[in-house]
Amino acid sequence: MIKFIFSIIIILALIGGAIQFVATDESWSLVMNKEVALNSIQNGAITIYEFIEALISDADKITGVDLTTTK
Repeated sequence: MIKFIFSIIIILALIGGAIQFVATDESWSLVMNKEVALNSIQNGAITIYEFIEALISDADKITGVDLTTTK
């Protein structure tokens, strides 16, 4: 479970642009901006929360579903 949460945090940081790839003639490196990482993780978490909240509120609007089949 901890690995799953950690991977979500890393993915949100990558999407938000908090981790950048820097290459020179002698070396390659990954640079992480902590402030951007925090903002991207917070924004990503808020976006996911709002999406799930919209799905739940839209589920209440469904009045009935007809699942009958005809041959």
